[in-house]
Amino acid sequence: MKATGKQTFLGRAAVSALVALAATAWAQRPAAAQTVTVSGSTTFNTTILTPHQKAIESATGLRLVVIPNKTDLGIKLLAERRSDVAMISTSLEPVVQALRASAPDLPLERLKSFEVYSAKVAFTVHPSNPVRSITSEGLKKVLLGDITNWSQLGGRDLPIRLVRVDSGAGIPLTMEQDLLGGRRIAAKDPIPVRISSQVAKIVEQEPGALGLTQAGNLPGRDVVVLKIDRSFEQRLSYVTLGEPSPQVQQLISATRKIVRAD
Repeated sequence: MKATGKQTFLGRAAVSALVALAATAWAQRPAAAQTVTVSGSTTFNTTILTPHQKAIESATGLRLVVIPNKTDLGIKLLAERRSDVAMISTSLEPVVQALRASAPDLPLERLKSFEVYSAKVAFTVHPSNPVRSITSEGLKKVLLGDITNWSQLGGRDLPIRLVRVDSGAGIPLTMEQDLLGGRRIAAKDPIPVRISSQVAKIVEQEPGALGLTQAGNLPGRDVVVLKIDRSFEQRLSYVTLGEPSPQVQQLISATRKIVRAD
């Protein structure tokens, strides 16, 4: 049947209404979440982002792409503009000092750190080890390689095997700054691991082990924590290249609030 002029007008009006409705819906659609890439410390990732990433994303409206590697590698990716923010598990100063020697062309002077959490460093031994305490001076000598056997600390005749995350990670850098005066750890025949949470697993199996790890990694592990005359803290921080963008500032603020409420 041939359409009348009125029918044609109504059809066009309906189409116009649908177009207007679609335009309104498009304008009111949720904005796509902005992506922020975070690189660096596996300890920071395990302690902060693994348990809290969804809550942080919900609070900020951001989508986080997390690249856990090591503290110094995270800073390198940030300085090379391959990530938006780095995560470190020590203070910024020893990281910068180490990178000045290995990567002097990076714009390290522009780095800014924002602490969100701190955790106690624990020194652990195998349950069969009779040594139950160590002085900070004794620990210093172990880390520098001047003491190499547990018999020198009142224990059995057994080589000390230092178990730690490899160089460039947060806890070794913390100890080098806070205990060794900037000198590098030089313990004989160490046992390196990829991430801090693996330290206690090795200490459980190695009678001569001395493990350096975060205290939060120890529950459920059959290890003994040595008493020591001073405490050491591992600081977990975000790092930016220059002033943080509004999105990264949101990330920093939300992380602090969520972690403190946990």
